[in-house]
Amino acid sequence: MKIMLLSAALASSLLLSGCVVSVGGGSDSHYGADWEDREFNNRKHIANLEKGTSYESVLRKMGVADFNELFEKQDGTYRVLYYRTQKNMGDGITTKDECTPLVFRDGNLVGWGDSAYGLMH
Repeated sequence: MKIMLLSAALASSLLLSGCVVSVGGGSDSHYGADWEDREFNNRKHIANLEKGTSYESVLRKMGVADFNELFEKQDGTYRVLYYRTQKNMGDGITTKDECTPLVFRDGNLVGWGDSAYGLMH
């Protein structure tokens, strides 16, 4: 009888074992559950930026941008980095309208936000 109970216990533990799969985690598949933290951190870093900061210094602090642009004008070379700072749609896709642009001229930060970007054009 003990052998039967022991065999049944062993068999049931093997049959009931398995793995757990976690699907999703956040409404934004690209960032998982951390997209809110990422947006908050980007806003926090941007709030502490100072005009004249070098491109390299900002890149070290902020990390890889979601989008970037580079173009020449008569008054210099412009680089624009876009960092996600707010979510407009929960589709998992980051768009420029969900980002804050950081505008650099000749390697130095000259402004950020839509108004700074608009002054270039």
